[in-house]
Amino acid sequence: MGQADERGDRIDVESNDRIIVVRPYGEMDISRAPSLQHTLRRALARGADVVVDLQHLTFCDSSGLNALLTARTEAAADGRTLYLAAPTHQVVQLLKVTGADTVFSIDPAPPIA
Repeated sequence: MGQADERGDRIDVESNDRIIVVRPYGEMDISRAPSLQHTLRRALARGADVVVDLQHLTFCDSSGLNALLTARTEAAADGRTLYLAAPTHQVVQLLKVTGADTVFSIDPAPPIA
């Protein structure tokens, strides 16, 4: 199941008994960040830990990072964890430059939902 925008970028959501996997595709910028934040909030509302699979994200700017940071804070407030998995080189650089790599649990491998 996915939510596509006019550019064909989408955000897929999969789940099993333990986790919910959110997979954004394409570019995550100011026009798409609200959609990511909404999707992450809905995933967290289901009461499970959330893994954001970043392997298909070709670009992420500060608004996309802010959506991830907000979701991480909301997850922690409810006693859950938001993990990042398989970030692309550009996303890794964004996380490092901003220091956000120190606040997320990051798995270099993609998750299996």
